[in-house]
Amino acid sequence: MSTRNKTRLFEGALVKEALQQSFIKLNPRILFRNPVMFTVEIGTAIMLAVTVLTVVTGDTTQGSFGYNLAVFIVLFLTLLFANFAEAIAEARGKAQAQSLRKTREDTPAKKVFPVGEIVTDEIRVVPSSQLVKGDVFVCEAGDTIPMDGEIIEGLATIDESAITGESAPVIRESGGDKSSVTGGTKVLSDRIKVRVTTEPGESFLDKMIALVEGASRQKTPNEIALTILLASFTLVFVIVCVTLKPFGDYASTPITIAAFVSLFVCLIPTTIGGLLSAIGIAGMDRALRANVITKSGKAVETAGDLDTLLLDKTGTITIGNRKATHFWPSNGVEDKDFISACVMASLADETPEGKSIIELAHTLGINSRYVKKEQARFIAFTAETRSSGIDIDGNKIRKGAFDAIRNLVTRAGNPFPTETEERVKAISSNGGTPLVVSYNDKVHGVIELQDIIKPGIRERFERLRRMGVKTVMVTGDNPLTAKFIAEKAGVDDFIAEAKPEDKMRYIRQEQESGKLVAMMGDGTNDAPALAQADVGVAMNSGTQAAKEAGNMVDLDNDPTKLIEIVEIGKQLLMTRGTLTTFSIANDVAKYFAIVPALFISSLPALQGLNIMHLKSPESAILSAVIFNAIIIPALIPLALKGVAYKPIGASALLRRNLLIYGLGGVLIPFIGIKLIDMLLAFFM
Repeated sequence: MSTRNKTRLFEGALVKEALQQSFIKLNPRILFRNPVMFTVEIGTAIMLAVTVLTVVTGDTTQGSFGYNLAVFIVLFLTLLFANFAEAIAEARGKAQAQSLRKTREDTPAKKVFPVGEIVTDEIRVVPSSQLVKGDVFVCEAGDTIPMDGEIIEGLATIDESAITGESAPVIRESGGDKSSVTGGTKVLSDRIKVRVTTEPGESFLDKMIALVEGASRQKTPNEIALTILLASFTLVFVIVCVTLKPFGDYASTPITIAAFVSLFVCLIPTTIGGLLSAIGIAGMDRALRANVITKSGKAVETAGDLDTLLLDKTGTITIGNRKATHFWPSNGVEDKDFISACVMASLADETPEGKSIIELAHTLGINSRYVKKEQARFIAFTAETRSSGIDIDGNKIRKGAFDAIRNLVTRAGNPFPTETEERVKAISSNGGTPLVVSYNDKVHGVIELQDIIKPGIRERFERLRRMGVKTVMVTGDNPLTAKFIAEKAGVDDFIAEAKPEDKMRYIRQEQESGKLVAMMGDGTNDAPALAQADVGVAMNSGTQAAKEAGNMVDLDNDPTKLIEIVEIGKQLLMTRGTLTTFSIANDVAKYFAIVPALFISSLPALQGLNIMHLKSPESAILSAVIFNAIIIPALIPLALKGVAYKPIGASALLRRNLLIYGLGGVLIPFIGIKLIDMLLAFFM
C-alpha cells in the first residue's frame, strides 16, 4: 500500500482524535502564540472572573449572571475553535508520520561480519536496530532494506513505494549517484551488499517523520511580519476601547466590562489570529502531499517568492542517457568499415552511450563480433584521456572527445581533416555530442550522440516563466551544445562546462542582486550549491550529501516538481494575505454592530449608524461575539486547502482579493450578525 493510501487510513482517526482533544483541553502551544489570541485568552479570563463575582456578590451593575456567562462561553469557544484549527492541521502531519512509521518496522538485517570478529564474511541475521554506521549487510529479492546506506557491491531492482508512493521500481547499483538506498524500501530482484551510512535514529526516514510531525516548526519571516502587524492592530484597538470609557461617562452611558471585552475581542483581527498557525502547518502539509519533504515552513514560503531556478540538464531537462543517432565516416572511409570500427571500440563500453552505439549499428545490419579477452586489449575510459577503445589484430581503435582524439592524431604526425572538424561543430550546434573515432591514429569519422528532451518540459518552463521565475540550465556540455538544448527546452539562460564552483558563483551573484534562488540537484557535486541556495531541492534518488545539503527532498525524483512547490508557496502567502484582508474587513461590520448599539439610547443622533437595527445593546454585543467565534471554524477548510493560485500580476491579484475578501469581509458579518440577533430575540 502506498504512503498516500496509508495516510488516508490514519487521517480520519487522527483528525477525530484532534477534534476530541481540542474540546477536552487547550493545546499548551496555543497560549501566547500571537498577540491576538493572547488578548482573547486575557478577555476570557476577565469574563470568567466577572461572571463568578456576579454570583458571589450579587452585583448586577456589570450585567446579569446569565448574560455574562453567555459572553464567557462564547469567548471560550473562540479559543477552542482556534485551537481546533491548529489541531486539525497537525493531525494531517501526524497521519503522514504514522504511515511512514509503518515502513520503519524493526526488520531483520543480514549483517556481514568481517575478518577478526567471527569468520570471514559470515552472514548472520540481527535486528536492524543493532546496525550502526559502517556496518555491512546484504539484501536479496524479497528483503526489506533495514537501514540507509550505499551499495558497495551488486545491483538490484528496488520498490520505493513505501517512501515515494510510486509503484514503479527503480534500479540501484554500486558506484555513481544511484548507489544510495533508503531503509524501509524493498528489494525486488538480484542481490546487493550495502554499507550503513547513518546511526540508528538518524536515518532519512527518521528525519522525515520528525519533520512531518512539525513539532519544531518555526515561524517564517512573513509570519513574524504578520504577527507584528497583528500586534500593531491590537495596540490600536486597545486605545480605541480605552477612549470609550470617558466618552460613555460624557454621554451618561454606563459601559459594562462585558461590553469592553467583547468590543475589544471583536475589533482585533481574531480570525487571522486564530488561523495563523493552521495556515503555516497546512502549507507544509500540502508540500508533503505533493511528495516533497520540507525541512522548514520557511522553505515553502520562500519558494513562493523565487526569482531564479538552477537545474541540471542531464536527467532533468533531458531523459539522461545520450543515444547514438548517426555515423559520419570521414572522406575515403567506407560506411561499413567505419561502423564496424565504432562497434569494436564500444565492446567494453558499459555506459548507455556505448550500448546505444552497438544497438544503432545492429539496426543498420552490422553486428558485433565476440572477442575473447586474450585476443584484445580493452582501453577503459578515464578522465585524463577522455577516450576509450580497443587494440586488436595489430590495430588501435579509439573513440572519445574531439580535442582528445585531435591531440592523439596530431601527436602521431597525422592531420585532422577539416571536414571532420566542421562535422563536430555542426553536431554541437545542433545540441548533439560528437565522439571522434580514430583508426591507427588516423581520423576515421564521427559518432553523433543526442540528448532526448523530456516531453512537455518546454510547457512546464513556460509556466514557471509566467510565475516570474527565471530558469537556468546547468550542464558540463560545451557552449554550442548547451545553447541548442537551452533553446529547445525553453530555459531562459544556461551555464556551460559548469563546475561546482560555477554554480555557487552564479547563485551568489543572483543573491547579491536581491534575488531568491532555488537549486535542484542529486549529486554530491551539487551539495555546495544546494546549501547556498535559498531553496535547495534534492532528489530522493540522489546522494546522502545532496539530501543533507538541501532544505527539501523530492520523493518522486521529478525535477519539474518545483512548479508545484512554487505554487504551494504562493498559495501559502496568498492565503495569509486574503484571510488577513477578510479579518480586518470584518472589524468594520462589528464596529457598526456594537458601538452604535451602546450609545443609541443616550445619543439618538447615532441612529443613522445603526445600519443593522439590532434589538438591544446586549443582543448586539452577544451577536457580534458569537459571529466572531463561529467564523473561525467556518474558515478552517479555506485555511487548510489554501486560496487557489492563479499566475496573474500583483495589481490584478490585489484588486481580486479586495473585491472578494475585502468586500466579502464587510458584507458577511452584517448578514451573519443580523441573523444571530434575530435568533437571540426569541430568548432575550
